[in-house]
Amino acid sequence: MTEPHEAIGLTLPAFLARETTPGIAALINAIAETAIGISLTIRQGHLAGALGADTGAVNLDGDSQKTLDVLADEAFSAAIEAAGAAAILSEELEAPRILREEGGLVVAIDPLDGSSNIDTNVSIGTIFSILPATASDIGGDRAFLRPGHAQVAAGFVIYGPQTSLVFTTGTGTHMATLDPLAGSFRLTRHAVLVPEGSPEFAINASNYRHWHPPIQAYIDDCVEGDEGPRGKNFNMRWIASLVADAYRIIVRGGVFLYPADNRRGYERGRLRHLYEANPIAFLVEQAGGAATDGVNRILDAIPSGLHVRIPFIFGSFDKVERVRRYHLGTMTGAEQSPLFGRRGLLRA
Repeated sequence: MTEPHEAIGLTLPAFLARETTPGIAALINAIAETAIGISLTIRQGHLAGALGADTGAVNLDGDSQKTLDVLADEAFSAAIEAAGAAAILSEELEAPRILREEGGLVVAIDPLDGSSNIDTNVSIGTIFSILPATASDIGGDRAFLRPGHAQVAAGFVIYGPQTSLVFTTGTGTHMATLDPLAGSFRLTRHAVLVPEGSPEFAINASNYRHWHPPIQAYIDDCVEGDEGPRGKNFNMRWIASLVADAYRIIVRGGVFLYPADNRRGYERGRLRHLYEANPIAFLVEQAGGAATDGVNRILDAIPSGLHVRIPFIFGSFDKVERVRRYHLGTMTGAEQSPLFGRRGLLRA
């Protein structure tokens, strides 16, 4: 494994050649190369056409497909096939597309996460998960319906003020930044760790009335600030772009919550298990954080279908564990009491 001081500044292919197998490296490099082209298109904005325009089609979630959704899906699918994957599952595909019967590596991908933000100039991204598969796994859904801890690599690209790739091959979470002059990714952060102690949480507060009591209680305690049981003030951050929120939390710490709630269609949350929750959870855990459905570890859950959703809470280990304790009802009396919180006896 590459030492940190040797890693910074390496091109992505050079770094991956030292860190992982040729098959995994080929897939990550192919995704990264494709992302460079997508990044250039996004940077052109309206000069590249109506990228955020509805195509008239909808994906499996019932969301309107945007022009850039289709372009990204086609580009990544072609690159992943050329890089030797055995099968690919995309948000835009109802079933996996089999590429090679002999098995090998399969890729689950959200080609363009946050496409509703295209026209608002908010950061969007690409999320991917890489799994091993035997020949007997290929031909059905079995290659993908496995717990997240079976992943051998995962990552996301964020198309923001800088285009960055956050990835893991199981030896820590690393960051590479696109050098627009050279047209290549270079490693800029090695083995990052999610900071603890951050006074930030990310949640869509407009859904408060629909949340289950443990989530309401957790957020109530944060909102009460230094007068409540937490004994300190918190800030809410909500970008409504999973990759943007994930990037911020990996860099700055805090907690992200997209829980299940009482609305129809949200009983199991909103984010997809295979190609959103699993890869982000893998990245966060490799960076020393945690990811759960509120109680249970995300990476231990076996998806019940290719496009199923899962409640998703991730971030600093201490924050995620505290949310879990709210769900389990194991908070102590002092921790739950606003009176004791105001007296300053709890500072967690």
